[in-house]
Amino acid sequence: MFKRLLLLGLTMLLATSALDAQTQSDRPDFETRAKQFLKRFPQADLNQDGTLTLDEARKFNQQRRGEKPKPTKNTRSLRPTFPDFSYGDHERQCFDLWLVPDADEPTPLAIYIHGGGFKGGDKSKVSDAIVQQFLNEGIAFCSMNYRLSDSGPYPMMMHDAARGLQTIRAHAGEWKINPEKVACFGGSAGAGITLWLAFHDDLADPDSEDPIARQSTRIIAAGTSGGQSTYDWRTYKKWFGVENLQQHPALGPFYLVETEEDLKSERVIKLMEDASPINHLTKDDQIPVYMYYGGLNKPVDETSSPGVWVHHVLLGLKLQEAMEKLGLTCIVRGRDVIPEHDPYGSVQNFLIAKLKE
Repeated sequence: MFKRLLLLGLTMLLATSALDAQTQSDRPDFETRAKQFLKRFPQADLNQDGTLTLDEARKFNQQRRGEKPKPTKNTRSLRPTFPDFSYGDHERQCFDLWLVPDADEPTPLAIYIHGGGFKGGDKSKVSDAIVQQFLNEGIAFCSMNYRLSDSGPYPMMMHDAARGLQTIRAHAGEWKINPEKVACFGGSAGAGITLWLAFHDDLADPDSEDPIARQSTRIIAAGTSGGQSTYDWRTYKKWFGVENLQQHPALGPFYLVETEEDLKSERVIKLMEDASPINHLTKDDQIPVYMYYGGLNKPVDETSSPGVWVHHVLLGLKLQEAMEKLGLTCIVRGRDVIPEHDPYGSVQNFLIAKLKE
């Protein structure tokens, strides 16, 4: 009975928080209750990204009552020019692409990469309003899917996004897209992929017989929401100063490990170092970055939920520090982190400005 009441209470709390836009006064209670709930029902975190959403709470509630979840309807009214365009053989290697109607000349392109802990998420999650915002500015828009960790570990996800980008560049002429004006943005895991593409050496193979593989994977600007600048378990513990940090459930399948001890192996250490965007940052990466975080810049300890620290603004501030040392631009904005100079105010406005320069 208590568990049933707790479940009902949390679902009501999530709904109330959503309606109230999770005001700052409500936030501490919300985080506390969600944390307690996940300890009792870890299976409620359906995509295992460490964060409980209203949709996950509702679906879990339905499952416990023996109800069948209602199917998610595709209510998108802004139909892509090229829906589900394949860039590989797997069903998730595809993207939706909106071209600027009646464009007289090649247009810039913004690519959105969804989040979900590399274990879930979908390109359909980007709103029509965001797509339309870019189209109104004469910027083509792409929403990208990629294979998830149930299909394989790192670097598969990053390489998929790179291949998708290369595919668009290979069609740039016929689609009236300017291949020199491409920017990426995304949330959480999608933010990590975006930063990895921004700083990693170009994956283009100019000698390849494959015309797509010859295309560049470089971008001119990057935007993130709740993004990670590192995927190194050792770095997380160092930055937060917490040796017994709660491990995020996405790390296991991302690196094909089962225990924290596995994270100490030479194989995984090399993968963690290579997967971390900040490790690829060099002075010649003249790519401006805009990072947004919805959580508070508060201390993390061993009781902190993985969903809190993995989206913590500190991960942005550490990248900002590293970029500024190299004379590079990185704007970080959070609920209680207000940049001294931010003429943009949002990731979208930032990308639009950079793509139209």
